[in-house]
Amino acid sequence: MLAGQAAIVTGAARGIGRAIALALAREGAAVVVNYRAQAQAAEEVARLIRDMGSDAVAVQADVTDPEAARALVAATIARWGRADILVNNAGVAMYRLLLDTTVEEWDEVMAVHLRGAFNCTKAVLPHMIRAGRGRIINISSVWGQLGAANEVAYSTAKAGLIGFTRALAREVGRAGITVNAVAPGAIDTDMLSGLSAEERSELAESIPLNRLGTPEEVAAAVVFLASPQAAYLTGQVISPNGGMAM
Repeated sequence: MLAGQAAIVTGAARGIGRAIALALAREGAAVVVNYRAQAQAAEEVARLIRDMGSDAVAVQADVTDPEAARALVAATIARWGRADILVNNAGVAMYRLLLDTTVEEWDEVMAVHLRGAFNCTKAVLPHMIRAGRGRIINISSVWGQLGAANEVAYSTAKAGLIGFTRALAREVGRAGITVNAVAPGAIDTDMLSGLSAEERSELAESIPLNRLGTPEEVAAAVVFLASPQAAYLTGQVISPNGGMAM
């Protein structure tokens, strides 16, 4: 379904990003596995992709740095001569009351989620515009739709990604580029590692489907948005959340 295409997945060394990189590769895409610090984990993802018959390379880049974002895209173009799919997944979680949040912590959350998406998108857009097609998929969160107490910074950043998605979709649609967002609910990744077993159980019971989601379920939504079947979808938010938001 995606054979011959090249994808960039930011924050792809673990969790949802890892699942997205592997899912895109299963559909035939070549994948840049971006990471900031977890080199060994990213190299393992790239190896798994190559083992399944697709091409992959792990590329270190701090997406909050515009020069690093440009280098990330340049590495993609240098290897495959194209960049068809960008998944802005890099993120950082922070569980804290607003009154206990420092300016530095606030800025870090905004930088990783929003400036990172801005930097990578700005770097890849000229290539997509020249090609006359492209898929940009931003990973938001159900908390960007609902808001979460103790996660004001995170909720704000994820809501910002939804606004970014909708505005950019209007801006680049005539160039043949679609821009959509995926807003996961409570997903069973290491971002929930700080919860006790009791807290995890209570969280699952609060969800209509009575369980946490999996990274693979989020990745399936990304693959759909990257596929030809989603060619007439842009500016939309798909939310695999088990019914947390309806």
